[in-house]
Amino acid sequence: MVELLPRAVCLGEAMVVLSGDTGAPLEDVESFRRSVGGAECNVAGGLAGLGIPTGWISRVGDDGFGRHVRRDLLARGVEVGAVEDDPDRPTGLYVKHTMNGRSRMHYYRSGSAAAAMDPSFLDRPAVRDRLAAADVVHTTGITAAISATSAAMLDRLAELRDTYGFALSVDLNWRPVLWRDQDPAPLWRLLRAADFVLIGADEAEVFAGTGEPAALRELLGPRATIVVKSDAHVAVSLEPDGRSTAVPALTVDVVEPVGAGDAFAAGFLAGTLQGLPMEQRLRLGHLNAATVLAVPNDHATPLESTLREALLACDDGQWAATRVGPEGVTSPALVGGAV
Repeated sequence: MVELLPRAVCLGEAMVVLSGDTGAPLEDVESFRRSVGGAECNVAGGLAGLGIPTGWISRVGDDGFGRHVRRDLLARGVEVGAVEDDPDRPTGLYVKHTMNGRSRMHYYRSGSAAAAMDPSFLDRPAVRDRLAAADVVHTTGITAAISATSAAMLDRLAELRDTYGFALSVDLNWRPVLWRDQDPAPLWRLLRAADFVLIGADEAEVFAGTGEPAALRELLGPRATIVVKSDAHVAVSLEPDGRSTAVPALTVDVVEPVGAGDAFAAGFLAGTLQGLPMEQRLRLGHLNAATVLAVPNDHATPLESTLREALLACDDGQWAATRVGPEGVTSPALVGGAV
């Protein structure tokens, strides 16, 4: 039987998330809810949920948390055949503590199994085969930041893109704490090598000094399609040929913002792999992000396909009148107005 390798591959760290949302100070929280997070595995799960055959490539500890990460992603339809167990380093984790309506993250990832990824990791047969078969490989600035060896691995990934022919997608995911006392030159190289760059205007202002798509084009060079999510909740794409497309976000009753950027990336990349027009790629990004914003976790079950198709095809007025919340979707584009 011929093994079918995934069309999309996400390369980067996963962590176990321990959520304490009782409203008490962290030192008084007695129990935590467990889930799985991490930018690239969030995107992998989002892509698989949208029907794209997707694999996640990384390293986890040979521990209970690592086994839980594999099990969770498999249950979400993500292929994990190239994930490597590390007998000496642990799976990373973070604690998400909610108090007074605000969430704070406490990360425990130093010395993790994922941080030990290096350029030679990409030459291992299981990893190499999946990269060679992929149409898109997605990673983020977080993976570039977690260790010097991981940053060097992403330099190697950019070289392999030209060898294997996949499109390289990079979400900036600028985390100043991770880059403290580090030169961000590897991240600039990665962004300039990418075919798709996803970036928030607010983080771009801090990282690059501008959140304007045209100015980012000057800084990043001519290769990439740049997608900027603005403070006004509009996603703007700027393609290499100069075409620009803007799509506003949906109105959402927000429960928790963590993970929405990864969901947007999954929707945009799924639309790209499905050959959708740029406007619908951006709409699918917004739709996927909206479903995550309306739940307390880092990821959510995607909207049912007929519902997605109706919203992707609706007119601008119907799109503007659509609302997403914990109870579902209301929109004049839907039969009966709500789902």
